[in-house]
Amino acid sequence: MMNNDSAAIAIGPPVRARTNKWLVTVSITFGTLMGAIDSSIVSVALPHMMGTLSATVQEITWISTGYIIANVVIMPLTAFLGRLFGQKHVYMFCLALFLAGSVLCGTARSLGALVFYRAVQGIGAGALQPTEQAILRLTFPPKEQGMAMALFAMAVMLGPAVGPTLGGWIVDNYAWPWIFYINVPVGILGLAMVAMFVHEDEDIVAKNRALAEAQRKNIDWWGIGLLVVGLCALQYFLEQGQENDWFESAPIALVFALAVFVLAAFVVRELTCDVPAVNIRLFRDRVFLSGTLIGGLMFALLMASMFLLPLFMQTLLGFTATQAGFALMPRVFVMMVAAPIVGRIYNKVSPRIVIGVGILFIAWGAFNMSRFTLQSGQGDVIWAIMTQGLGFACLFVPLSTVALSTIPRHMMADATGLNSLVRQIGGSIGLAVSATLLTRFGAQSRAALAAHVTGASPAAQTRIAGAAQQLMAHGLDATTAHAMALRAVDGVVRSQATLLSYNRVFLVAGASFLFVLPLLAFLTVPKEAAKKPGAAAGAEPAHVVEM
Repeated sequence: MMNNDSAAIAIGPPVRARTNKWLVTVSITFGTLMGAIDSSIVSVALPHMMGTLSATVQEITWISTGYIIANVVIMPLTAFLGRLFGQKHVYMFCLALFLAGSVLCGTARSLGALVFYRAVQGIGAGALQPTEQAILRLTFPPKEQGMAMALFAMAVMLGPAVGPTLGGWIVDNYAWPWIFYINVPVGILGLAMVAMFVHEDEDIVAKNRALAEAQRKNIDWWGIGLLVVGLCALQYFLEQGQENDWFESAPIALVFALAVFVLAAFVVRELTCDVPAVNIRLFRDRVFLSGTLIGGLMFALLMASMFLLPLFMQTLLGFTATQAGFALMPRVFVMMVAAPIVGRIYNKVSPRIVIGVGILFIAWGAFNMSRFTLQSGQGDVIWAIMTQGLGFACLFVPLSTVALSTIPRHMMADATGLNSLVRQIGGSIGLAVSATLLTRFGAQSRAALAAHVTGASPAAQTRIAGAAQQLMAHGLDATTAHAMALRAVDGVVRSQATLLSYNRVFLVAGASFLFVLPLLAFLTVPKEAAKKPGAAAGAEPAHVVEM
């Protein structure tokens, strides 16, 4: 504020320091990118961790599960924390917590310690993504909102794609603790840049200060407790359901029932509470609701694709983890090139048209994947994923922009927290469904193929006899040669059944994307955005959803 009253009267409100939007973007992207990378980087290091920690396959999965559960729990609470302490302070504290968790993960020498430290790391990472999204929306002018979300999309989509490749290279050349230690120098640089270049909008701070005072007097402990228990139960159900045969397992069924009951109680609590911890009333805004739900469905299919392809390449095509990671890189490059272009044309082309084109590209890529064979090479994989990369860029940017286009500026953090939560849960659902379908389709395909490899099948008997004769020619006795021939044929059946199951899941994923097309009718684009896209994002809309 000015000390000279007459100067203040003559000049008007104090002039704010000019913010360099690109320095702000680079500063806050470091944390988001590291958090996104760490959601997938440990996948290639799990076999090495099992040996070091003496853990079973089922036990070691908690390293990923603990991180994701902590991630999901903190996302919707970022606005609550931001009002109490300030968005910049919350971002810096959570980034520092993420770095501390990374160091502790690298030093862990027991499974329990590593799972706990991963949860600490996940709590820190969970707040980074929605906070960056909110800061970018408030930093870029209305006409550049599409570009702001393009930059955010690059960080969110780049992380899961780069994680396995980077992790594979680190594990092959160093040791698994370095997948955590590598975060430290990058994170320290990010902290320094945030401290120097990110400044909160005084108008937003003033509005949040009043809300924070009300929150301090009436902290919604019940709402926070119900949210934590409900999301933990839901995420546990999604992460562990496939391994325990879903509702065939009494504990899994009980956890699901607990999640439904507690989350329902949470919704009732937040709708009736005077000062709710999470402003779910924002879902009354049809623009925000439609954009967020379609975005969650998109992320479900994106994560399913990212989960299936590396497995397919490693289990059936014989790729190493590093080779599979490098084969996925072209999709990342396409996203990085396409996302800024989509951000620029957002102001000129209807979001529904861009999203529709993206859906068609993704479905086309999935159809190409459904035609993979055991002889498919890197070229076939790269062509399919480049097509999908273009499609995802066409979806993510306009969906993120439209969903937040009618949200009041001082509620942007509430909206981005909910938006990120729905995307994360959508991704978990996509992983759970794809893993379940892969297992069931594999069993069905194996049963169908095995029905043709019986003693009554002349073709099968001829194949077995020919294989046995070749083995006998190499010096094996008839009994051993026949047994080995049977195992060889069984191996072929298994490989073909697994291939068919992948093909069917890819085809289902592509068809599911086509079913999203009719949902575009529910993607409500505000009239202001239709006339001048992005206009609503920089100003307070007429229909404000208050807490």
